[in-house]
Amino acid sequence: MTIAAILKHKGNEVARVIPTATIAEVAKRLRSRRIGAVLVLDTTDQLLGIVSERDIVSSLAEHGAETLRMTAAQLMTRDLFTTTPQTSVAEAMAQMTQRRVRHLPVLEGERLVGLVSIGDVVKARIDSQEQEVDSLKAYVTGA
Repeated sequence: MTIAAILKHKGNEVARVIPTATIAEVAKRLRSRRIGAVLVLDTTDQLLGIVSERDIVSSLAEHGAETLRMTAAQLMTRDLFTTTPQTSVAEAMAQMTQRRVRHLPVLEGERLVGLVSIGDVVKARIDSQEQEVDSLKAYVTGA
């Protein structure tokens, strides 16, 4: 199974903010959509970075309430790890584990085509294993 299969099921919609959005606005977006990260894109849809719950909590610990007045551009993680639609789910899971990230923007060339979370990858992996188990049961029982 590939990342493309996850996106086919999940869709390509990506939560995004502009670089000048305040962290207070970002936090509201995260809460309202019940997600853990948003991508930061400029007006030409170029991917600039990502702001996650982890980034916000880390900044709150260091800067306190001032964090809420900061912008996405000030707080975002700029050095992104990305993946492609052709990447296998197992490879994506390994990449996320090794790099200790929970979200991977999906790029086709330079174009953003989606975002997968660790939850998406784990769910796909479990679904795949359940299908394999069902197939083996059917084979063994002759059904």
